[in-house]
Amino acid sequence: MTDSVLVFDQHRPRLYAIAYRMLGAVAEAEDVVQEAWLRWHGADRAAIQNAEAWLVTATTRLAIDRLRAAKAERAGYVGVWLPEPMLMAAPSTPEQIHEMADDVSVAFLFMLESLSPDARAAFLMREVFDADYEDIAFTLEKTQAACRQLVMRAKRQLRQGTPRQAVPRATLRRLLLAFADAMQRSDFNGLHALLSDDAELIGDGGDKVSAFASLVGGKRLAQLFYAGKRRFRDSLRVEVVQVNGQWTLLRFIDGVLESVQSYETDGKRLTRVLVQRNPDKLARIAAALAPG
Repeated sequence: MTDSVLVFDQHRPRLYAIAYRMLGAVAEAEDVVQEAWLRWHGADRAAIQNAEAWLVTATTRLAIDRLRAAKAERAGYVGVWLPEPMLMAAPSTPEQIHEMADDVSVAFLFMLESLSPDARAAFLMREVFDADYEDIAFTLEKTQAACRQLVMRAKRQLRQGTPRQAVPRATLRRLLLAFADAMQRSDFNGLHALLSDDAELIGDGGDKVSAFASLVGGKRLAQLFYAGKRRFRDSLRVEVVQVNGQWTLLRFIDGVLESVQSYETDGKRLTRVLVQRNPDKLARIAAALAPG
């Protein structure tokens, strides 16, 4: 293996982390990283003083270009576009827990969809990857002052969305396990009690399967989940696993992955659920879970 391959492979996880957070789609992120590799392979590496900085800049610029194109494509998407989830093992060290905190959750990536490509890049570089404004300015080919404005406006825009609660990871897991148990037992009251009065469900079917664009009200959501269990009975099974660094509920029907449900909580009850039902966005998780 050549030195150039070793260097690229050393930084590949960081490059993928940037691309996935920028795009919220696995295949698109992989394409960006592959394009970054091709550019790295063809570059005059003797003239590159800092390999990591070069690769991060190239990947970020490629992701911005891809996101600009994706914005146009997603404008014609049928229903709500939700990020593609990724199955992940539970973080085992304090460092991994910090790295996989909220900045890769489906809820956070969904919030980032409201930002322009440049604002998203500036915000992620500064707030997630802790880049200084000199590096951000170089990457985005803007002044440092302009980059500061981008980050400030992005923060303000994101604060206008659903507030992000700093809730211990174990709390969400406990609530989800209780919710899954109530669902399996067809316990409507148990489901209702675990949902806030103004709980919201947002679904992505991608025009492939039916999905609620928005459904609001704890009682209505409880009725929906209760009806699903009553309809499918023993054919319906749920699991609580790690997806995008957060405890998440997977729902199977006749052994086939039907949805990935990402929940948010205020620490006492479940406040919002993002339901990914688009089969194309479930394919990788389904394949990873397949026996053999």
